[in-house]
Amino acid sequence: MKYMLLMQFSSKDLDIPKVEEWPVEDVRVHVQYMRDLNAELRGTGELVDAQGLAGPETARIVRAGGGVPVVSDGPFAETKEWLAGWWIVDCADEPRAIGIAAEVSAAPGPGGRPLDMPVEVRRIMSEPPVEV
Repeated sequence: MKYMLLMQFSSKDLDIPKVEEWPVEDVRVHVQYMRDLNAELRGTGELVDAQGLAGPETARIVRAGGGVPVVSDGPFAETKEWLAGWWIVDCADEPRAIGIAAEVSAAPGPGGRPLDMPVEVRRIMSEPPVEV
Protein backbone atom coordinates (compact mmCIF):
# COMPACT_ATOMS: atom_id res chain seq x y z
CA MET A 1 0.00 0.00 0.00
CA LYS A 2 1.23 3.47 -0.79
CA TYR A 3 1.14 6.25 1.75
CA MET A 4 2.04 9.91 1.61
CA LEU A 5 3.79 11.29 4.68
CA LEU A 6 3.39 15.05 4.92
CA MET A 7 5.84 16.83 7.20
CA GLN A 8 4.05 19.86 8.59
CA PHE A 9 5.85 22.86 10.02
CA SER A 10 4.07 25.02 12.52
CA SER A 11 5.60 28.20 13.82
CA LYS A 12 3.07 28.25 16.66
CA ASP A 13 3.84 24.72 17.89
CA LEU A 14 7.59 24.55 17.38
CA ASP A 15 9.88 26.85 19.28
CA ILE A 16 12.70 26.59 16.76
CA PRO A 17 14.13 29.04 14.26
CA LYS A 18 13.81 28.57 10.50
CA VAL A 19 16.33 26.08 9.17
CA GLU A 20 18.15 28.96 7.43
CA GLU A 21 18.98 30.28 10.91
CA TRP A 22 20.36 27.01 12.33
CA PRO A 23 24.08 26.58 12.94
CA VAL A 24 25.68 24.99 9.85
CA GLU A 25 26.64 21.82 11.74
CA ASP A 26 23.04 21.32 12.90
CA VAL A 27 21.84 21.59 9.30
CA ARG A 28 24.45 19.01 8.25
CA VAL A 29 23.34 16.58 10.98
CA HIS A 30 19.66 17.05 10.04
CA VAL A 31 20.29 16.53 6.32
CA GLN A 32 22.45 13.46 6.98
CA TYR A 33 19.69 11.97 9.16
CA MET A 34 17.21 12.43 6.31
CA ARG A 35 19.66 10.96 3.77
CA ASP A 36 20.29 7.95 6.00
CA LEU A 37 16.57 7.38 6.56
CA ASN A 38 15.88 7.64 2.82
CA ALA A 39 18.74 5.20 2.09
CA GLU A 40 17.31 2.75 4.63
CA LEU A 41 13.84 3.00 3.05
CA ARG A 42 15.34 2.66 -0.44
CA GLY A 43 17.16 -0.47 0.77
CA THR A 44 13.93 -2.05 2.01
CA GLY A 45 12.18 -1.10 -1.24
CA GLU A 46 9.71 1.13 0.61
CA LEU A 47 10.80 4.57 -0.65
CA VAL A 48 8.97 5.76 -3.75
CA ASP A 49 10.02 9.43 -3.50
CA ALA A 50 10.80 12.11 -0.94
CA GLN A 51 11.29 15.86 -1.30
CA GLY A 52 11.76 18.87 0.90
CA LEU A 53 9.96 22.04 -0.10
CA ALA A 54 11.10 25.65 -0.27
CA GLY A 55 9.59 28.01 2.31
CA PRO A 56 6.00 29.20 2.07
CA GLU A 57 7.17 32.63 0.93
CA THR A 58 7.91 31.05 -2.47
CA ALA A 59 4.46 29.43 -2.82
CA ARG A 60 1.94 30.56 -5.41
CA ILE A 61 -1.77 29.82 -5.50
CA VAL A 62 -3.12 29.27 -9.03
CA ARG A 63 -6.75 29.25 -10.17
CA ALA A 64 -8.07 28.53 -13.64
CA GLY A 65 -9.48 32.05 -14.02
CA GLY A 66 -11.65 31.31 -17.05
CA GLY A 67 -8.80 30.03 -19.18
CA VAL A 68 -6.13 32.49 -18.05
CA PRO A 69 -4.23 31.39 -14.94
CA VAL A 70 -4.72 33.72 -12.00
CA VAL A 71 -1.68 33.58 -9.72
CA SER A 72 -1.44 34.98 -6.22
CA ASP A 73 1.10 34.68 -3.43
CA GLY A 74 0.36 32.10 -0.82
CA PRO A 75 0.04 30.81 1.74
CA PHE A 76 -0.82 34.10 3.32
CA ALA A 77 1.06 35.84 6.12
CA GLU A 78 -1.47 34.77 8.77
CA THR A 79 -0.88 31.10 7.95
CA LYS A 80 0.75 29.38 10.90
CA GLU A 81 1.35 25.94 9.34
CA TRP A 82 2.79 24.85 6.02
CA LEU A 83 4.00 21.75 4.26
CA ALA A 84 7.77 21.39 4.71
CA GLY A 85 8.31 18.14 2.81
CA TRP A 86 6.86 14.80 1.85
CA TRP A 87 7.61 11.14 1.35
CA ILE A 88 5.74 8.58 -0.68
CA VAL A 89 6.31 5.11 0.72
CA ASP A 90 5.07 1.74 -0.46
CA CYS A 91 4.88 -0.45 2.61
CA ALA A 92 2.94 -3.38 4.03
CA ASP A 93 0.34 -1.53 6.05
CA GLU A 94 -0.65 1.58 7.99
CA PRO A 95 1.27 0.63 11.16
CA ARG A 96 4.50 0.51 9.12
CA ALA A 97 3.69 3.89 7.52
CA ILE A 98 3.12 5.31 11.01
CA GLY A 99 6.47 3.89 12.12
CA ILE A 100 8.24 5.58 9.22
CA ALA A 101 6.43 8.85 10.00
CA ALA A 102 7.70 8.63 13.59
CA GLU A 103 11.27 8.26 12.29
CA VAL A 104 10.77 11.35 10.11
CA SER A 105 9.38 13.27 13.09
CA ALA A 106 12.45 12.39 15.15
CA ALA A 107 14.84 14.17 12.76
CA PRO A 108 17.35 16.24 14.73
CA GLY A 109 17.00 19.98 14.92
CA PRO A 110 19.09 22.69 16.57
CA GLY A 111 21.41 21.24 19.17
CA GLY A 112 20.60 17.71 17.96
CA ARG A 113 17.24 17.64 19.73
CA PRO A 114 14.52 15.72 17.84
CA LEU A 115 12.19 18.13 16.05
CA ASP A 116 9.09 16.09 16.96
CA MET A 117 7.43 17.65 13.89
CA PRO A 118 3.90 16.54 13.08
CA VAL A 119 3.79 14.16 10.10
CA GLU A 120 0.42 13.46 8.50
CA VAL A 121 -0.01 9.90 7.17
CA ARG A 122 -2.47 9.46 4.31
CA ARG A 123 -3.09 6.41 2.18
CA ILE A 124 -2.83 7.10 -1.55
CA MET A 125 -5.95 6.07 -3.44
CA SER A 126 -5.90 5.04 -7.08
CA GLU A 127 -9.49 6.28 -7.40
CA PRO A 128 -12.25 7.54 -5.10
CA PRO A 129 -14.02 4.83 -3.11
CA VAL A 130 -17.16 3.59 -4.86
CA GLU A 131 -20.09 1.91 -3.22
CA VAL A 132 -20.72 -1.55 -4.63
